[in-house]
Amino acid sequence: MEDYEKLLDSAYETIKPVEACNRFEILKPEGHFEGTKTIVSNFSQIAGCLRRDPAHLAKFLLGELATSGKVAGERLIFIRKINSARIGEKIAEYVKRYVECPNCKKPDTELIDGDGGKFIRCLACGTRKQVSDIK
Repeated sequence: MEDYEKLLDSAYETIKPVEACNRFEILKPEGHFEGTKTIVSNFSQIAGCLRRDPAHLAKFLLGELATSGKVAGERLIFIRKINSARIGEKIAEYVKRYVECPNCKKPDTELIDGDGGKFIRCLACGTRKQVSDIK
């Protein structure tokens, strides 16, 4: 039993701590530049805290920031240099359009496909409103 606890303690020490999000929190993008590329290393955590598909968030960011890029594992890679503050502004816009309820402003929503496009449905107040597709 003592060996097990030593191994467990050792494992906890080697594991990289994961930044958790509260009930609803917009994490700040963290990353770095590699040549002309911008790499957002906590992208999957951001999408997870927003409770949205990383591919949907990535498509929005790539379109809004007028650049190409891709999701690579936990990271989002932009093919040009972009300031993290600018990325954060675009994530905030995404939240207003695709996460917050247009009626009660709560983040307890889900994106659903319905007749005629995508809809945001609030789990708190029941509002259902069509949202624009990401081009």
